[in-house]
Amino acid sequence: MQFQGTAHYVAPPELAIAVNAAVTLERPLLVKGEPGTGKTELARQVAASLGLPIIEWHVKSTTKAQQGLYIYDAVSRLRDSQLGDERVHDVANYIRKGKLWQAFEADQKIVLLIDEIDKADIEFPNDLLQELDRMEFHVYETGQTVRARQRPVVVITSNNEKELPDAFLRRCFFHYIRFPDPETLRAIVAVHHPGLKTRLLDEALTQFFELREAPGLKKKPSTSELLDWLKLILAEDLSPEDLRRDPGEMLPKLHGALLKNEQDVALFEKLAFMARRQGR
Repeated sequence: MQFQGTAHYVAPPELAIAVNAAVTLERPLLVKGEPGTGKTELARQVAASLGLPIIEWHVKSTTKAQQGLYIYDAVSRLRDSQLGDERVHDVANYIRKGKLWQAFEADQKIVLLIDEIDKADIEFPNDLLQELDRMEFHVYETGQTVRARQRPVVVITSNNEKELPDAFLRRCFFHYIRFPDPETLRAIVAVHHPGLKTRLLDEALTQFFELREAPGLKKKPSTSELLDWLKLILAEDLSPEDLRRDPGEMLPKLHGALLKNEQDVALFEKLAFMARRQGR
């Protein structure tokens, strides 16, 4: 079982090495990187490449680690007891299995994605330490211990919104997805927009990297935003000449696909104003 990327996902060699190392070590793969660099999609493509099912757990700010194990629905049990339902005599009827439980009881090896773990409370990673390390947990209401039938391939993503605990990091294999270099970016574009004319791509990438490298930018456009921008360019049937900016213009055509906040738009408008003044 070796991951090398797929027809729909360009994996640089160092990323493929990280995935395969985590699988060999049977450690969770912790993937960090800018938003939009394909961290979530990586887990899906690892599953596709290895021919494994995937279970996705998308973490929110209100998510608790316990929800990944199971939830005891005491409210439903109380309601059923008031209605005289016979099910109340078996507490197992009120246990709702979480994503980890589903992964542990799977008959075959699966990929488990824990997406954007840094969105949750700082205690969230610590609360999963033993479960991810030992691949088992105890259900106190029923007295049973749930053990993984086969150790899943665990992929954990983080946007670096907050630091993760050292004890958690020690149990993971870590990889940071760097922003792709121009050649890798061309390969990614070729997967999503095959047949894109070279001159048009050259002009688009030139403007894209100029935008990313502008000093003071609050949010740099990502790979996914570049792909959206190119999709719009193709839909509008723009030529390389159409993309070229007028003298004194700093913002590219259809820049709303690339810049996602008013501060960055204002920055480029200010740069354009200064350039026009200097050109007088």
